[in-house]
Amino acid sequence: MGIVYVLIPLGLVLVGVGLWAFFWAVGSGQFDDLDSPGWSVLSDDGSAKQERLPGPPEPEAEKRE
Repeated sequence: MGIVYVLIPLGLVLVGVGLWAFFWAVGSGQFDDLDSPGWSVLSDDGSAKQERLPGPPEPEAEKRE
C-alpha cells in the first residue's frame, strides 16, 4: 500500500511534464505548418544532387572478326 503513495505523485508529475512539453511545442510553433514538409518531398526542384552508386560495368559490344 505504501508504493501507491509514491506512484500517484510520480504519475501526476509525469502528466505535468507531458502537458508542459505539449504547450511548449504549441507555443514555439512546432505545429504551425504540418502540410509543407509532406509536399516538399513531392516537389522536384533539383536542388538535391542525386548520388549515383557505381553499378556493374557496361557490357562491351561484341567484336566481329
